[in-house]
Amino acid sequence: MENVIEKHTIAVLVDNEPGVLARVIGLFSGRGYNIESLTVAEVNNADHLSRITLVTSGTRMIIEQIKAQLSRLVPVHRVHDLTDEGPAVERELALVKVAGTGDKRIEALRLADIFKAKVVDATLTSFVFELTGTTEQVDDFVGLMTQLGLVEASRTGVVAMSKGPAAF
Repeated sequence: MENVIEKHTIAVLVDNEPGVLARVIGLFSGRGYNIESLTVAEVNNADHLSRITLVTSGTRMIIEQIKAQLSRLVPVHRVHDLTDEGPAVERELALVKVAGTGDKRIEALRLADIFKAKVVDATLTSFVFELTGTTEQVDDFVGLMTQLGLVEASRTGVVAMSKGPAAF
């Protein structure tokens, strides 16, 4: 069972300064680890701290190595494996452009309503939908829209936070 590949969401609190993201990414690329999703934003302006949320996969040993190596980087303040630490909320934002007329247009609007996607742009021949949900929900929506005239999709990547009152 030790060779089972697991997907983990890891949150990393870092100094918001030039080169920090490159160092974190370099850790992954230098060791051949893959990043499936990556989001970064400043979360504390006064202390100049940013939060990197990344999704990666590997065996339990590889995940532990990743966390240990991240913790040793100088600009890193904290590393949290949200997958291991208990319940967490994960969301992704997507903009999805669909072109079509007639029945396909009506079906795209019907599915958008089911997925609670908002129309943020509309022309006579296309829509841009905004959808927030789990990665699986976004995948499902994009898959359905592919059959109805998907033109392009842009996704933010996963943002995540542990449930409950504890702070990062």
